[in-house]
Amino acid sequence: MRVLFLGDIVGRIARHEVIEQLPGLREEFALDFIVVNCENAAGGFGITPKICEALFCAGADALTTGNHVWDKKEIIDYIAGEPRLLRPVNMADGTPGNGIVRVTSAEGLRLVVVNIMTNLFMAPTDPAFTALNDALVRNKLGRDADFILVDAHGETTSEKMALGHYADGRASLVVGTHTHIPTADLLILPGGTAYQTDAGMCGDYNSVIGMEKQAAMDRFLGRGNTRLSVAMGPITLSGVIVETDGAGLATAVHPLRRGGVLAAT
Repeated sequence: MRVLFLGDIVGRIARHEVIEQLPGLREEFALDFIVVNCENAAGGFGITPKICEALFCAGADALTTGNHVWDKKEIIDYIAGEPRLLRPVNMADGTPGNGIVRVTSAEGLRLVVVNIMTNLFMAPTDPAFTALNDALVRNKLGRDADFILVDAHGETTSEKMALGHYADGRASLVVGTHTHIPTADLLILPGGTAYQTDAGMCGDYNSVIGMEKQAAMDRFLGRGNTRLSVAMGPITLSGVIVETDGAGLATAVHPLRRGGVLAAT
């Protein structure tokens, strides 16, 4: 199998670029599934039902999120009825929506996506390691899925790396999101799980994690709580493509970077 994961979409221009390119990427790489983190797709903060529908129509099979999932209140009712849009699985009991989804292709291939949020320096959630273990006990490669993708949405490299090792051999891909900068540690772990600490973002990299530079610098310089706005320059799509064997374990993993100021891969 071959699966593409794209990192956080930041803002309108990036969203349109992703929507435009998804059909071509599916054909170019003969992708079986596409998963996209969309939590910053609505003006840099949150997601709306209309945007979700546009991404699904363009070819996304599942959408993941993180701490910004509730920034647009209209998403609350939508996520309760749309299982392909995930929120972190370790949010409190009673939270609308789901943190795990199983998608089956026309060919009968089964993708399970687990969306989890880490604990260090993030909004309070239930313990990430316990939630991830529960998810992987309930959803096993071979028995329940041909490919298991874990989006680990979090701040610290150490916690995400530990989650990757914890899931090694039990997931096809553990990929980090949230920090918006692609890391250089793309590898296959000893047990066969592909791993990357952060997939980066789909956005303008001539920025501060997708936001206009001056407003971000003003905040660091103590010049008030300047409102952040999405940087509007050329867009780079950033993500990862994973190929797996019949057991659902990774045999190859490649970065994807298209357009904008980052070097292409």
